[in-house]
Amino acid sequence: MRVEQDVALKVSEHGWLSTYQDLGREHSEFMGVPCGGAADQHSASVANILVGNQRSATCVEVMGGRFAFVAKSPVLISVTGAPADVTVNGQPVPMWEPVCVPGAARVVIANARDGMRNYLAFSGTLATGHFMGSAAPEARMGFPQVITAGQTIELRTAYAGFEHPYLTQPLFRLPVPIPAFSPGVWTVDIVEGPETDAAVGIRELLASRQYTVTPTSNHVGLRLDGPVVHPESLGEIVSHGVPIGAFEIPHGDELIILGRYRTLTAGYPIVAFATKAALPRLGQARPGQKMRFNWVSQQHAVQDYREQQNALLALEERVAKLFSAVGLPLQAAPVAEPAAA
Repeated sequence: MRVEQDVALKVSEHGWLSTYQDLGREHSEFMGVPCGGAADQHSASVANILVGNQRSATCVEVMGGRFAFVAKSPVLISVTGAPADVTVNGQPVPMWEPVCVPGAARVVIANARDGMRNYLAFSGTLATGHFMGSAAPEARMGFPQVITAGQTIELRTAYAGFEHPYLTQPLFRLPVPIPAFSPGVWTVDIVEGPETDAAVGIRELLASRQYTVTPTSNHVGLRLDGPVVHPESLGEIVSHGVPIGAFEIPHGDELIILGRYRTLTAGYPIVAFATKAALPRLGQARPGQKMRFNWVSQQHAVQDYREQQNALLALEERVAKLFSAVGLPLQAAPVAEPAAA
């Protein structure tokens, strides 16, 4: 059995906003606390899988700017999310791959583009607090989880450095499902909502017009500038539960797509939902990002999500075999069945 050790990671630059993140809370919403968690759940999951962790392990979410740290001892890392420049002691290293970092090396993540969040995972367990079973921030409950320059992060890891000829062989090429990040207009798949038919003309508007993410967007939701129509003959809507990805039209002329830190109930009409497979992309949308919407069937949405989850499962299985073959520490077991959308 590998001996675990504590490794100190000294943070020297913290970007615009860097936080501890995981995939969020389970069974918290019936108590009025949003699930929270990484805005781009796909990138956070892949980052952890690539270092042999469970998908839900705690990692670091870097939102813009430069994030830099020095690890006292060797660490195994991966960086995913929006395209960015990642260097170790000034030398470029790839994203979406495991990266062996020697002790005392300086790692820098900078210049994120065509998206706004990067995910940094370490082989092992980051020492941080938990609230309702998750390390994800919940600022409204006094649990901000913000990482700042000068802070020391503690990592408990069984990784102690690695050199192996397989690192230079094609066998190390992993089937990583890397999403497309493009500087142009994004297309987001959507399905019908409970008030789609009541908002006469909303189908045609969402299918034909372009919308722009405004600077007032945050973890609660994306606020979009673009044409909307208000439902007719609905009267006052009783406040009801609102899921992640719901397209709300409040009293003003704007469109809101709810995120993982949304308030849990509201009385606004819901005219569409983003498909579950599309949510990670929305988690990367930054102010100014333009997008169009594509109506799909429920069946299509479920199939897309299953394919996305199957790709993660295939990656987990390949990483498990590779890490076992070369003796790298492995904390994760593949998930047995992909969840339904």
